[in-house]
Amino acid sequence: MIVISIVIATYNARQNIQNCLESLILQKNEKVELIIIDGGSTDGTLDIIRDNTNVINYWISEPDNGIYEAWNKGITQCHGDWIMFLGADDRLFPDAIASYLDFINSDKSIDQIDLISSRVQMIDSMGNPIRIKGWSFQWPLFLKEMTVAHVGALHSRKLFEKYGLFDTSYKIVGDYELLLRPGAQLKSRYLDKLTAIMSEGGVSDSVKSIREHYRAASSTGKYPKVKSLSNAIIVYLKFKLKHFARLLGFNIYMRKP
Repeated sequence: MIVISIVIATYNARQNIQNCLESLILQKNEKVELIIIDGGSTDGTLDIIRDNTNVINYWISEPDNGIYEAWNKGITQCHGDWIMFLGADDRLFPDAIASYLDFINSDKSIDQIDLISSRVQMIDSMGNPIRIKGWSFQWPLFLKEMTVAHVGALHSRKLFEKYGLFDTSYKIVGDYELLLRPGAQLKSRYLDKLTAIMSEGGVSDSVKSIREHYRAASSTGKYPKVKSLSNAIIVYLKFKLKHFARLLGFNIYMRKP
């Protein structure tokens, strides 16, 4: 039986965690394992977690060094063949798990696959749809841009056994750095379907994120530093243009060709 483990990292997420859990509860069955790693919340998050222990297979609350350390802790508790990572403010569409299971069961070579990604609906702070994120894994384009939607993607347990856990020296793009390790050798499949909802903004939409992307691409990805720096400058200019347009009331998004 195929089992999907879902790891959720939380920290003072009282305003969001219930919505996240509600998106999973109706999909929870013997094929879905739910693990929550909390960073020591003090705002009432733990009360919500305790209220939902009937659908949570494992949870713990203790200080950690950020989301990637939390996810690493979660991986050690997973029993599933496939592992999904969510933030407390992410949600799954009602048919996400069923769609993934159908996809897995329809692929005879799935045992050789490292990653199954899909599409994600990005929303603004008011819950309004902004854009769709997530394309198939494409190398070497991946060196320039995180084309894969990490939220809602499925990672084979064998991926971590072969390439290791998340690098906790990264605070924002550790998921990107992980997928750079296999590089062109990454065996992936793409489910052309919306599976998750993610809020835009936060640290992933920042200059610090661009700096970390540069470090990961040039060090782990072995992308020439001159090219990596040139790409970082382009991404920065796009970042500034996007935010300026938002101030004027325009919603734009430019994907690299």
